[in-house]
Amino acid sequence: MTYAQQHLDEALAITRQLDVQSIEATARLLRVVRDQGGRVFFIGVGGSAANCSHAVNDFRKIAGIEAYAPTDNVAELTARTNDDGWASVFVEWLKISRLGPRDAIFVMSVGGGSLEHNISPNLVLALQYAKAVNARITGVLGRDGGFTATVADVCVIIPTVNPDTVTAHAEAFQAVVWHLLVSHPALKLSAGKWESANATPKTDTTPTKPEVTNLTAAPKSTSPQGAAH
Repeated sequence: MTYAQQHLDEALAITRQLDVQSIEATARLLRVVRDQGGRVFFIGVGGSAANCSHAVNDFRKIAGIEAYAPTDNVAELTARTNDDGWASVFVEWLKISRLGPRDAIFVMSVGGGSLEHNISPNLVLALQYAKAVNARITGVLGRDGGFTATVADVCVIIPTVNPDTVTAHAEAFQAVVWHLLVSHPALKLSAGKWESANATPKTDTTPTKPEVTNLTAAPKSTSPQGAAH
């Protein structure tokens, strides 16, 4: 078996093992946040941070949810890291944003964070603050979900089918799940550009034959100018 086939087979196995009820519950949670006028803050690091940025676009544009990612502001992120340390970058950003009970934290992470192992402590501190202000917590996580899974209202765990490809599949399926969510009837408000284009009735583009103008000159009058008729 080629590696490509193995990797795709793993992806199929993960798809079959995903907890559909958790995904549906996540869609319901996000619908409540939108209906109550809340905001969704996407937090993640590394490749997951890039996914957060993409997800913010989709949730704002397609699902009509006010969404943000702290990692999109490179100036503030690096200033806080330099001045205060990496662990507090998210929690301090959320404090300035006045995170509250109507809002939600959406974590994208391969491991979900762990203070014990000093892995993504910035996620853990942000989530502790979210719990303190009664914000909702959800996310798409790899492995066992880490600290995030222990405090989330609901979260989607990407099953581990091969320990050697945990990161690759966890980050790939973050995209699968968030695209599912913004496409979900409970959340979707706007169609994508290509979906809109496909739904537009086709117009007849057959070139029409141009009308031929009669350029034959009219016969000149033989009557003398000014003659009586």
